[in-house]
Amino acid sequence: MGLLYICMNPMCASVSPGYQVREANREREPAGCEKQQKCEEMQQRVYGAVMHVNRGNPAGQEVLVDSWPEFKTVLTRPRREVVQDPSDYFTNLYTTFYRDEDTCQALLENSRAVDWGQAFQILGLQDGVYETIRDIARARGLEMETYPYRLLLHPDPPAMPQYRPDKGLRLAPVSPAHATLLNDTWKFGGNTWSLRYLCLLIRHFPSACLLGPEGTPISWCLTDPVAALTHGYTLPEHRGQHYLRSVVGMLAAQLHARGFPVYTGVLPHNEPSLHSLQRLGFRILPGVFYRLIVRPGFTQSRPASALDSGQDPAPSSGERRRTQ
Repeated sequence: MGLLYICMNPMCASVSPGYQVREANREREPAGCEKQQKCEEMQQRVYGAVMHVNRGNPAGQEVLVDSWPEFKTVLTRPRREVVQDPSDYFTNLYTTFYRDEDTCQALLENSRAVDWGQAFQILGLQDGVYETIRDIARARGLEMETYPYRLLLHPDPPAMPQYRPDKGLRLAPVSPAHATLLNDTWKFGGNTWSLRYLCLLIRHFPSACLLGPEGTPISWCLTDPVAALTHGYTLPEHRGQHYLRSVVGMLAAQLHARGFPVYTGVLPHNEPSLHSLQRLGFRILPGVFYRLIVRPGFTQSRPASALDSGQDPAPSSGERRRTQ
């Protein structure tokens, strides 16, 4: 199967051997209804990743397709030199979208497209992605953790209610100095990979937090390399005050001003988060969005862990037991 590596930067010259190469100038990004149609066509995750690649590429991603300009499958992945640790599935992030399932399966099976010798996570909204990754992982004797989400999109971010912080509190971007706090309170974190990943998000992608009188975050939300709201959290002693509404409102305004869709994923049993986001105007999209984490060394797939139903409703990228 021939693969095309799409270099969004016209100055790019570094290419893996064996790939057919096409260098592409920065394409005009769609606006208005055209943007919404394009976003729905390619799915939010892939579309957000491609937009970041097209705007400086802070996460070091690259885009592969089976053919160009008419393609059946799109795959985004980190450049080879970005993944320094083969166990770091936070950095080793893939997204995929297909119009033809057989073409997608052939691409995912291709070791030049996906390095199955490394731990990685892959995001996709289509059932064929889950089934293909599951079957390949089983055949190779790999562990796969499965996280199914409901995908929520805000159709009109400027109409989102804006809530002023209470007296003594103020909104601000998350600072790199706060990374350890975020890592320690994130059930999906608690290790050096997650800390490095959170530092990347804080330094290079939009974020928002609510600072207490001492200047310490009490509620926050980040965005990730695919432009999704993620890691929404409020400290336990401050829950029940709906502080995250102010944070999400600020962050949504930032994303919309930069031309990104405003969306997130929530595990289906996390009803408080679903209801909270719907009250802000988010709409649940049809289908199931899958986050799949694949790691060498195991043969048994494990289901998603449950979110703490008592936690303050927040956009979430999923939670699991900590890995040291």
